[in-house]
Amino acid sequence: MTSPDTRNLADLIVKPIVTEKATLLLEDNKYTFDVLPKATKPEIKAAIEMLFDVKVTKVNTARPPRKTKRVGRFLGYKPQFKRAIVTLQEGDAISLFPDV
Repeated sequence: MTSPDTRNLADLIVKPIVTEKATLLLEDNKYTFDVLPKATKPEIKAAIEMLFDVKVTKVNTARPPRKTKRVGRFLGYKPQFKRAIVTLQEGDAISLFPDV
């Protein structure tokens, strides 16, 4: 297995997800992120470990079905996205809400 290119890893993570379900997962040391659809699990793991300096034990991904969007009489689709739930090693944490 080849190691992912470290120059492009930061671009794989789009944004962290802060919803009610995602904040409940924080109690289990699981963090949710939107990632690029082409990102693989090893790339996501390497990106999170590089960006936040933590140890990732598990990565789960999901690609929900595309939602339709109507503008007038034209029917289109919302952009496709991929969601990653990252489990961190016990004792590690990511500060999603830094103290101001």
